[in-house]
Amino acid sequence: MNNVILLLSCFVIGMLLRQSGRCPDNMPASLNAFIIHVSLPALTLHYIHGLAFDPALVWPALMPWIMFAAGVAFFALVGRLLALSRPTTGCLMLVGSLANTSFIGLPMIEAYYGAQWRGIGIVADQLGSYLVLSVLGIFLASLYAAGERPTPRAIALRIAGFPPFVAIVLAFLLMPVPYPEWATSVLSRLGNTLAPIALVSVGYQLRLSAIRGRLAPLGAALAYKLVLGPALIMALLVGLLGQSGTIVQVTVFEAAMAPMVGAAIVAMDNDLDPSLATLLVGIGIPLSFLTLPVWFHVLQRV
Repeated sequence: MNNVILLLSCFVIGMLLRQSGRCPDNMPASLNAFIIHVSLPALTLHYIHGLAFDPALVWPALMPWIMFAAGVAFFALVGRLLALSRPTTGCLMLVGSLANTSFIGLPMIEAYYGAQWRGIGIVADQLGSYLVLSVLGIFLASLYAAGERPTPRAIALRIAGFPPFVAIVLAFLLMPVPYPEWATSVLSRLGNTLAPIALVSVGYQLRLSAIRGRLAPLGAALAYKLVLGPALIMALLVGLLGQSGTIVQVTVFEAAMAPMVGAAIVAMDNDLDPSLATLLVGIGIPLSFLTLPVWFHVLQRV
């Protein structure tokens, strides 16, 4: 629970810093830049290097891709029904479809299932969530950002130049090469800055007054992320494919995590309704602490 307390503390610190008026208004932009250019790449280089392939881990790796694809379709419909702007619809697709499979997911796996099952979360995070964010997420953000639609070449260049994507490619290339001890330590420490800095940034930008008039899109996104999306994964793996066991349980449990902080950072960085992105994370994380125990008990029957 220490990690959860740390995350909540950083979130509150961000809110207090904004209330104090002692920090510049553009502080979140600087924090987000550090996350995208330093924290995320370091985390990727650290964890992917140590992954060992196991055929049974294909489900946690595929889960975020399925959740994202279904989420895009779901939020495209929501956007039409609610007559939402393109940036708002893009925000819902990006933040509402990706789970926080690392900084909320890993501590929760350890708390509910035990530390020996954390590897499932790491696979779901690195081969799923962050790979989806680095490829499809950047593609979607480019399409839904305000202004002229970019050309396919411009989108491809954005994906190829996105620091976490570069780190993923580099991490796979370096898998046969052992890291020196100092490199492992540096990458681990830099990667560990992601959650605290990201939640300070989110807390700084969160304004609960922004909920007024946003209940419909906010409710739709959190309903998908915390209930409908995980239910879809469980129906697919258990009902359709007949899978069972702890790996399947933890995979669905990871799908039920709060919205992904990294996705919210990318949404803010691309001006995809930043206030809604902060609300999704700021409300979704505390709310997930209530829904996750329910999912755990449901999954004991799988």
